[in-house]
Amino acid sequence: MASATDAIPSSPYNLLDKEHTVASETYNRWLIIPAALCIHLCIGMAYGFSVFWLPMSKLITDADPAACANLGFLSALTTTTCNWTVPQVTEIFEVFIIMLGISAAIWGGWLEHVGPRRAGFYAALCWGGGLLVAGLGVYVHQLWIVYLAAIFGGVGQGLGYITPVSTLIKWFPDRRGMATGFAIMGYGGGAMIGAPLAVWLMKHFSESGPHSVGPTLITMGVIYFIVMSIGAFGFRVIPSGWRPAGWAPPPVDKAHAMITRGHVHLNMAWKTPQFWLLWTVLFLNVTAGIAVLSMASPMFQDIFGAKLLGGTGGGTLSAEQKAAIVAAAAGLVGLISMFNSLGRLGWASLSDKIGRKMTYVVFFVLGIVLYCSLPTFGHLGLAAPFVLAVCIILSMYGGGFATVPAYLADLFGTQMVGAIHGRLLTAWSAAGLVGPVVIAELREIQLRAGVPKDLVYDRTLYIMAGLLLCGLIANLLIRPVRQSAFMTDEELAKEKALAHESTVSAGAETAARGEFGIRGVLAWLGIGIPFLIGVWIALSKAAVLFF
Repeated sequence: MASATDAIPSSPYNLLDKEHTVASETYNRWLIIPAALCIHLCIGMAYGFSVFWLPMSKLITDADPAACANLGFLSALTTTTCNWTVPQVTEIFEVFIIMLGISAAIWGGWLEHVGPRRAGFYAALCWGGGLLVAGLGVYVHQLWIVYLAAIFGGVGQGLGYITPVSTLIKWFPDRRGMATGFAIMGYGGGAMIGAPLAVWLMKHFSESGPHSVGPTLITMGVIYFIVMSIGAFGFRVIPSGWRPAGWAPPPVDKAHAMITRGHVHLNMAWKTPQFWLLWTVLFLNVTAGIAVLSMASPMFQDIFGAKLLGGTGGGTLSAEQKAAIVAAAAGLVGLISMFNSLGRLGWASLSDKIGRKMTYVVFFVLGIVLYCSLPTFGHLGLAAPFVLAVCIILSMYGGGFATVPAYLADLFGTQMVGAIHGRLLTAWSAAGLVGPVVIAELREIQLRAGVPKDLVYDRTLYIMAGLLLCGLIANLLIRPVRQSAFMTDEELAKEKALAHESTVSAGAETAARGEFGIRGVLAWLGIGIPFLIGVWIALSKAAVLFF
């Protein structure tokens, strides 16, 4: 029988309140992971938005090329007679990432107080509603509406990204890395599911009319709102004082010196050197990862070209040969998307064994070696080692995102880790804004200087290796947080009151000991089947590389 904490309140609005989401004795903590994946698999479609860029640049079939040739950015915002350019619509992704960091930083503290259900539902409203409004903007061909929708969608990204973090870490104090790795794996894998779905929907809608992008965005907005809402209402928070059966906090000794027993307030955390060192670590890891992520397909085609077809790289290629090379590059993109996703779970789970600091040491040391090896593999025409190196690099790119929440919990405690994580994600926004611009400019400078296309990436990759070296130094400088930064017992009690938590809940020792059961099987199948379909599609595309 469910306890009173699971009873449905009389007011639908109260259904979102944190105090009504406390787990009962029949709850099983492994149900929280599918709820988190419902959120992250949906917002992770941001990585797959590239499938819309080309169709969005061809919406006006009777556009006058001469009249639209010199159309400025401000005019493009309101034109209904000229097509948008690909660079203009790709700004949508940058808006997503910038707003993700900003909204996570602004509302992280609010999220800790209101709980994951309300925050997750608001994320569903913003992300699903943003896609719906974007679809309407495409229908009426108003770019300013699409940009405005991207801002709302970006807020949904930020809220949705950090919503499960604090909850998962508290449910899995014994496996912090694995828990956050599962959820954040969903963000990396969202494109594997969403991009094929978007392509299928655009094809479906194109058969019944000239417009396909608008209805596709609207349909996906509705689908994502429903799935994210299911995830939001699936969230439960731990009774205060709850622990997994048989688990005890690690001892206070040298081996666990980086794992604190206290809790740092958000307002104090961002003033510590540890926060800014970790901010630098994430910024440099993401910037270097974006370099490979953004360059992977053109770099692969420029370096190997006809060599992929068994030639020497010289001569003129036929249309069929060019299509085969593009297909191989697309296969690489599918493969690295999979490694980006699965690396989040794999590396974060490994961090539970070897520690967060050592995991980042591996990221940076191994990353430096691999970045410096890519030019050599390219010069020697070794496509297979090149692909393997790129996949490992992207697995560490994703692994860095998944490991950092557990790193924060180790350093600053779990009470406000979601809010602190939100502030730290501004490093991602900064890297998403600065990284692609720097990388593109480096490429153009070298091309203007006459550097051959197959050599133009060498210097960029060596510079990225240098950034990783700086990240390694920043990571090695991280030490445990000073004792004076932690909240006192009175301050912690006040924060718990704001978060609607008691000091110790009645029945905390026996709560959430329920069986996994049929409910758990259905929840994991509901998430696992779409994810595995996405993996299968990615592997099918990647097969072009090998056959």
